[in-house]
Amino acid sequence: MLLNPFYPFVFLKISSLKATIVFLSILLIKSNLLRFKGGLIGALFALLLISGIIASSTLALGSLVYAFSLRKKYNPDNNQMQDLETISV
Repeated sequence: MLLNPFYPFVFLKISSLKATIVFLSILLIKSNLLRFKGGLIGALFALLLISGIIASSTLALGSLVYAFSLRKKYNPDNNQMQDLETISV
């Protein structure tokens, strides 16, 4: 069997191709992980904003209900004055 004189060059070409494939695979995995991390952070931030909006809306609605209940409770039309007499000792 004859040895190919260009075998070292073929070996280098195949090795560099394998190294390039590994390097590109690492970059692809890194890119996917960065996209996943960014999406996760974005989703958590959106959830935080939505929960803040819901909490502030609930607080505003509760304060409106409380104000209307106070207004209904102390209606000046139903205010009956009592005749108070002084007591002399």
